[in-house]
Amino acid sequence: MQTAKHHIEPAEGRLGVLMVGLGAVASTVIAGVELIKRGLAEPIGSLTQMGTVRLGKRTEDRAPLIRDFVPLATIDQLVFGAWDPISDTAYEAAIKSGVLDRYVHIEPIAEQLKEIEPMPAVFDQSYVRRLDGANVKPNAGKRDLAEALRQDIRDFKAAHSCDRIVVIWCGSTEIFLEPGPAHWNLAAFEAAMDANDETIAPSMLYAYAALQEGAPFINGAPNLTTDVPAMVELAHKTGVPIGGKDFKSGQTLLKTVLAPMLKARMLGLEGWYSTNILGNRDGEVLDDPDSFRTKEESKLGVIEHILQPKLYPQLYGDVHHKVRINYYPPRGDNKESWDNIDIFGWLGYAMQIKVNFLCRDSILAAPLVLDLVLFMDLAQRAGLKGVQEWLSLYFKSPQHAPSVYPEHDLFIQQTKLKNTLRWLMGEEQITHLGMEYYQD
Repeated sequence: MQTAKHHIEPAEGRLGVLMVGLGAVASTVIAGVELIKRGLAEPIGSLTQMGTVRLGKRTEDRAPLIRDFVPLATIDQLVFGAWDPISDTAYEAAIKSGVLDRYVHIEPIAEQLKEIEPMPAVFDQSYVRRLDGANVKPNAGKRDLAEALRQDIRDFKAAHSCDRIVVIWCGSTEIFLEPGPAHWNLAAFEAAMDANDETIAPSMLYAYAALQEGAPFINGAPNLTTDVPAMVELAHKTGVPIGGKDFKSGQTLLKTVLAPMLKARMLGLEGWYSTNILGNRDGEVLDDPDSFRTKEESKLGVIEHILQPKLYPQLYGDVHHKVRINYYPPRGDNKESWDNIDIFGWLGYAMQIKVNFLCRDSILAAPLVLDLVLFMDLAQRAGLKGVQEWLSLYFKSPQHAPSVYPEHDLFIQQTKLKNTLRWLMGEEQITHLGMEYYQD
């Protein structure tokens, strides 16, 4: 049954994209978008640019491209800026990260990349111990730093004639933090900022500044940032969408495909051992045990929430799940992951699955950044505020309502995303329970 089409403000003018962190991921995103604008590359991996959405009966002529179906901003409207404690331009960052071929994918758009110089960052090495840089804001109280970020957003918006802004965290993983009294509500959070409370991490200051400026905030790292009551309260107060956390790009992406397969066929799981090697800045940061713990928490929750051991104790009640990440500089951004999966089937007989994924970390993450920016801007223009759970497809630890558990199954996440788009446009949501099969 069709519903009324949701009111969505038109995607007019320029959309500013402010990235926290101008390292491998951010420079790969920017370079890719500039190449695509010029017809020098294809947006492979981007759902907003290449994906379709089925409408009604299952026929090919009823599956338009998503970008034709919903009023997304176009990539020609995007204008990029960034904060980073390292002063490298996007051009220098792209060369140093070694993700892209310099002469094929960097030099043709070198002029545009050189124009993007990072603003001084709000940075405190006690939260990211393996990273350092001189391009930082002067030492000040946390409230003052948040206000400085707000001014940066206003200045960037004015300087580049942007109609709207989206802020996305593409930076490093902070040390592990537990939610506490400072995060319970907005008043407590602001009092904690004024008191320079250590539980207010830099990522929270960026989120606070973005929301106060009416800009959607996306958390691409496993940091404790928007997933606290204070930030959710602020998002609703300002009418701004938020989402996170931790881009689902590599090994965890495979887990959200393989674990649903085991559950769908009622195959048991005894243990899942995962290990990774990578040599980029992210790998160096995660070499610190406290930063790794933040990432570990993000990765470990996936299997349990998919398999629901309380419902199936005989199949998943005692799973041994281990995750390891090792910094190995020679590998650079080309991450390699291994998974050993011990399963059992009929009558309890043991079997194994082995997966070796030789992936490119930033190449997988870049289209996620593009999609999230465009979808969050759409949500903002549609008047959707607070946690955008329909974007769970893109995250390892999807932010969700406290009354439910997070959905990790990749295919359920995909259905939820596309059904949200159908709902926004007044189209019938697809449940695969309609009468078309029986009528045919």
